[in-house]
Amino acid sequence: MSRHKIILLALATLIIMGGLGFYLTPLTRDQNIFDFLKGIFHWFYQIILGIASGWILAFIGWRIIKLPFSKPVRDFFTNLISNLELTLPQIIFISFCAGVGEEFLFRGAIQPLLGIWVTSIIFVFIHGYLNPLNYRLFVYGIFMTFAIAIIGYITEYVGIISSMLAHTVIDIYLLRKLSNPSC
Repeated sequence: MSRHKIILLALATLIIMGGLGFYLTPLTRDQNIFDFLKGIFHWFYQIILGIASGWILAFIGWRIIKLPFSKPVRDFFTNLISNLELTLPQIIFISFCAGVGEEFLFRGAIQPLLGIWVTSIIFVFIHGYLNPLNYRLFVYGIFMTFAIAIIGYITEYVGIISSMLAHTVIDIYLLRKLSNPSC
């Protein structure tokens, strides 16, 4: 896949998934969209917690990917991502689109119907990490399921802004590392 297609896919994620989430969230949460966006904590605390939790989860995820056990998985994703030659602004844009679009749909609209854990498993499975045919990737998928569940709890007890930022930071951190593993 080309860099141009990845950027278009990111934009589609923001518009389609985010739009669906924006539309469905008031229906599944029985709460208007503005109250949902406001969250439980003040936006300032949501920003701090979102960035901090995203960085911590990404750091742990990268440590798992860096294990000798995970070398084939790391090599696969490093080759895939580094061949795109993404710039830092492109990485930030892609990560923002995924963080906002996917969180709106999964945490906002789907999570109230299926619960935090089922939604997390579906989310990680759709991303391809829970692949029983690749046990090394599956191990990383287990970690990601717990990480995404933490983001689900953050949505419920802090606010969606925190979740969107945590997701965005995880993606920025990991895409940056995979596009240039020496940084």
